[in-house]
Order: sequence, then structure tokens, then C-alpha cells
Amino acid sequence: MQQTPIVSNPSNRAALRPEHSRWREAWKNRAVYAAISPFYILFAVFGLFPILFSLYLSLQKWDGIGTMSYNGLNNFQYMVTDPLFWQSVGNTFVIWIYSTIPMLFLALVIAFLLNSAFVRFRSAYRIAYFLPNVTSIVAVAIIFSTVFANKYGLLNYMLTAVGLNSVQWLNFPFGIQTAIASMVVWRWTGYNAIIYLAGLQSIPSQLYEAAKIDGASTAQSFFRITIPLLRPVILFTVITSTIGGMQLFTEPQVLVGNDGGVGNNGMTIVLYLYREAFVNNYFGYASAVGWGMFVIIVLFSALNWTITKERA
Repeated sequence: MQQTPIVSNPSNRAALRPEHSRWREAWKNRAVYAAISPFYILFAVFGLFPILFSLYLSLQKWDGIGTMSYNGLNNFQYMVTDPLFWQSVGNTFVIWIYSTIPMLFLALVIAFLLNSAFVRFRSAYRIAYFLPNVTSIVAVAIIFSTVFANKYGLLNYMLTAVGLNSVQWLNFPFGIQTAIASMVVWRWTGYNAIIYLAGLQSIPSQLYEAAKIDGASTAQSFFRITIPLLRPVILFTVITSTIGGMQLFTEPQVLVGNDGGVGNNGMTIVLYLYREAFVNNYFGYASAVGWGMFVIIVLFSALNWTITKERA
């Protein structure tokens, strides 16, 4: 008995018709898809492929030149017992605390002042505050290395000028981490201030006028009107600052070198990843460190989101 072909069944043909219709529609709009395809092609080559390859590489043992050998989860097992990895995690969090909290506070104050009616030449101030963000980070790191230099540094010159003893800034943990954090603050405070300023300008002025008529002080208006209405903007800056703070690399690398300076006190997670991959040629282990950093960023961002959302 001859079997009836599947496509001859009317119900099957009806089921296949929408799919054929979609392909025909896609073919008709091929010019549009071709116009937007460069973005997706570049993302697939330079974004998606490195992510997937790093995941594959984290399960391998590879020096970057020879043949890869499957290493299972050994790279991850070694990472969780590696004291230098955890020191780099601790250093990164300390530098993040030193830099992010004062940076966002200063940015909020600057934005509040720039939004005030008594400030003149506000456009000039906006440009001035944003300029550090577009300055080469290598140049910034070189300048700050001269400011915090143990010998002949600008800070030590000022300390000795007022009769105080000089400080070996780059020889102990607090000095190294303060130097790195100060670079982050100097570079990103203006950027966040501009974001806060955009948020402040979206708050209706009638709210401040009504509060003033009711006798509210400037501080009460700031904490009762400005902060609550800026909550989405504050959340955005906290999350972006968290992600950026966990990825510090150029500042410590230029300031204290690939080993993180004295006692590895300037070793951040990304600097450690870089050293393991491109100095020690442990590409598999460096990929595992990269995925470890990804998990830390996700958890820490979620924690910050929860805390900020509750208190803002």
C-alpha cells in the first residue's frame, strides 16, 4: 500500500505555510536585513565568539601556541583555592569602595550646583567636568604616578612644605589603593555629574516652588524631592559604576605594573587575568578567572541594586 506523502496532507501544508510565508517575507526585505547585518556580523565575530571561546578555553589547558588539552573543571577548582585570585578580588572591592562612594557623592553635589539658578557659565563648567572622561587613561595614570611618587612626588612636596614627613605612597596597601581610586574619581566624577544633571533637569520646578512656599529648607528639598525622583538615575550610576569598578585594569597596570606593586596590593581581578594570560601564558586559567569575575559582577550588581532600590 502506497503511503501518502506528508506534504500532500492539507493540514500539514497549512502548518508549513506560515514558515514559508516568513521566509518569503524575509527574502522580500533582504535589502533591509542586508543594511543592518554589519552590526550583527561584527557582534558575532568580536562579541559572541570571544565569549563562547573563552568558555571553551576555560575547560582547556593551553599556553597560547601549542595544542590544547582538555582540563575539565580543574581551572575553576584551582581558582577557588588560589590566594592571589582572592587577594585581587579583595583589592578590587577596596578600590571600588574608595572610589565609587565619594565619586557618586561628589557627582551629585556638582550636578545639584550646576542645576542651581545662581551659577553662571554652566555650559563651560559642564565641558570642564566632562573633559577628564575623554582624556587618555594612560596619560592620566602617568600624571598620577608623578603625583603619588615616593620620591619627588607632588603630594610629598606639599607634605614636606608644611613640615610633615613624606609618605611612601606606593609602598603600602592604603597608599597604592588610594592612588588608583583617586584616578577613578578624577576621571568619572564629571561623567556621572552630567548624568545626574540630566536627571535633575527632568524634575518639575513647580515641586521646588511648592516646597519653598511650604517652608521647606534646601536640605529638605534635596532629600525629600531630589533624591526620590532621581532614584532611577542613581540606580543606573550605581550599576554602571559597579561594573566599571570591577574591571579596573589600565590604572593599576600603568601605576604599579603587571604584578600589582609591593605585596600585590594593586592587583585587581582584570590585571590578574591579564597577567595569567599574556605574561604567564595560562590562557585556560585566565579564561576561568574571567568567568569567575563575571559571576562576581552579577552577584555584586544584584546586591547593589537591591540595597540602592530599598534606600533610594
